[in-house]
Amino acid sequence: MNEGATTVPMEIESTVQRRIRDRDSSLSPYAVRADTSRGRERPEPDQPFRGLFQVDRDRIIRTKAFRRLMHKTQVFIAPLGDHYLTRLTHTMEVSLIARTVTRALNLNEDLAEAICMGHDLGHAPFGHLGETTLAELHPGGFRHNRQSVRVVEVLENDGRGLNLTWEVRQGILRHSKSRTGIEGRPHPELDTLEAQAAKIADALAYISHDTDDAMRARMIREEDLPSEATAALGRDRTQWPIVMAEDIVRSSWAASGMGEAPPEETPVIQMSAEMSGAANALREFLFQRVYEPASADEQAGRARSIVALLYRHFQRHPRLVPEEYTLRGEPPERMALDYVAGMTDSYALRAAEEIQPGITRGFREIGAPLTLPEGSPR
Repeated sequence: MNEGATTVPMEIESTVQRRIRDRDSSLSPYAVRADTSRGRERPEPDQPFRGLFQVDRDRIIRTKAFRRLMHKTQVFIAPLGDHYLTRLTHTMEVSLIARTVTRALNLNEDLAEAICMGHDLGHAPFGHLGETTLAELHPGGFRHNRQSVRVVEVLENDGRGLNLTWEVRQGILRHSKSRTGIEGRPHPELDTLEAQAAKIADALAYISHDTDDAMRARMIREEDLPSEATAALGRDRTQWPIVMAEDIVRSSWAASGMGEAPPEETPVIQMSAEMSGAANALREFLFQRVYEPASADEQAGRARSIVALLYRHFQRHPRLVPEEYTLRGEPPERMALDYVAGMTDSYALRAAEEIQPGITRGFREIGAPLTLPEGSPR
């Protein structure tokens, strides 16, 4: 009896590990596998019941930075309505699209999910408006994708970071896109197919749900949407993510290993010309009608003032910065940047009000869309 009690757990562990290896070996020849990963900076033993990228996903989800995403703005500044998107709900929608694509193409779904879960950890309060304000103030600039990598490499786990795999960290770093195109330009040595899927999923998720939020805020109407977009996507906005994901799968079928791509070429994750045109038309429409309000907007200006106040205050008073941001003895401006970038919208408002009473007075219930300078990444 005692012998059975000790051998059964070992048999279970070996069975699970064999299944994980078998699943990996059955993936597309273009997928990332555990045995082809560049690994972690600090080697670790394998987990008995979880694959390499499952471990990364779980570590990201358990961070404080991930929890704070539920209180960070997606498009509208500190909205009080219950149904506006947050960074957390956006992250979940990105993951849904990327997992649909990678599973259909027989790529590494766990890797894509881990990248999606970590891609926005470094976003500042008030979304891209906070990002551009910090970029102007901090001597080294600021980009949320780089800050997301800093979160997982340095800031979390009491300054030890999460020790994630290279593929996850690289996917997080390179998920941000310029305004020139929704698909971006994949680099064959830096962008895994799973990272490409996450990158496109990020854009497709936000153009879908940002349209919903803008309509909820009565900034745009159904008839305002560009005809090129609605012709390809249809009028039922609940189906947009599904329609776009299915188009990606069909257009990227060579990535499954069952296509007709020449062996010397690596496939890419892409959309059809029609769907790419529709998605880019919708994205440009949102930039003009939602993401770029008048620069004199009172709400946007107030939010910028709050972020600037917080950064300058904690730069001048580094002793007020929490210990978790001061463990590495970095310059005051770096500590202030890390602290302010990690704040939620509501915490930033409370902290600013304590520093300068009255500065938060006047925020509207719905909030203004963020102001993005021409050429800002999205």
